[in-house]
Amino acid sequence: MLLRILGTAAGGGLPQWNCACPGCAGARLHPARRRLHDGLAVHGGGAGGWFLANATPDVAEQLESHPGLRPGTGEDRTPVVRVVLTDAELDHTLGLLRLREAARIDIWCTEPVRGALGARLPLTDILTPYTTLTWHDLPLAGSGRYAEVAGLEVSALPLSDKRPRYAADEPSHPAWSVALKVRDPGPGTRALYAPAVAAWSDRLGTEIAEADRVLLDGTFLDEEEPRRTGISRRTASGMGHLPIEGPEGTARRLGGAGARVLYTHLNNTNPLTDPGDRAHERLAGLGPRVAEDRMVVSL
Repeated sequence: MLLRILGTAAGGGLPQWNCACPGCAGARLHPARRRLHDGLAVHGGGAGGWFLANATPDVAEQLESHPGLRPGTGEDRTPVVRVVLTDAELDHTLGLLRLREAARIDIWCTEPVRGALGARLPLTDILTPYTTLTWHDLPLAGSGRYAEVAGLEVSALPLSDKRPRYAADEPSHPAWSVALKVRDPGPGTRALYAPAVAAWSDRLGTEIAEADRVLLDGTFLDEEEPRRTGISRRTASGMGHLPIEGPEGTARRLGGAGARVLYTHLNNTNPLTDPGDRAHERLAGLGPRVAEDRMVVSL
């Protein structure tokens, strides 16, 4: 199984077009610091092909950045695109519109996410004149079922009932936001993709401990970062993202699994977007690292 990391930034990317904070200014001054929206392409090996974990506004640029995701020799176009969604947020779904040139888009998601994308953000109505959309149920972890996608076994670990703003009045459901559990049935290797973690649970801790590689929510470095930088009156966890550092932070909860964790979904205010910030040294002492755009992880 190959994990191709397509992007590692939170909403708006890095730099954000309307922001001149130190992180965005640094990314403009040093292009190597630029980050696309967090996203992932997963390949099962052999002829199984690949699937996207989320479809971001940057998806076309992301696919072009990895030669293995471009149309193959002798192919005029990529005929079918498979997408597995972690939620219904705009940053994870607007890329579906960019994929409309495909002959067919297969989408796996949970029940509330499909409802939001079909009614509140009517992607089905918008895309149907351009391509064929095929919707698939994404089974919940622990149900004994999984979806077979590109030769891999995929299921959803519910994380929170955090809805996107455009669907804020929709009913509560534990699978509005999920982590993706991906297992390669051949060698039995497992990956966990959790770009938005609002609260820690024993189940999440167990899944992290059992995974061979984890891509984990690294939106904010500490709890007060959003208020300190002026982007929100809420704390990090109040915005639906556990911070990395601090008593309730994820870094100290990882234990022996820390060396297998890569942080993704970094906000533009996060000091870890600066490779020279001393926070990298503190993080290294605990084991996890920061994911970088275009990394490829083999499991």
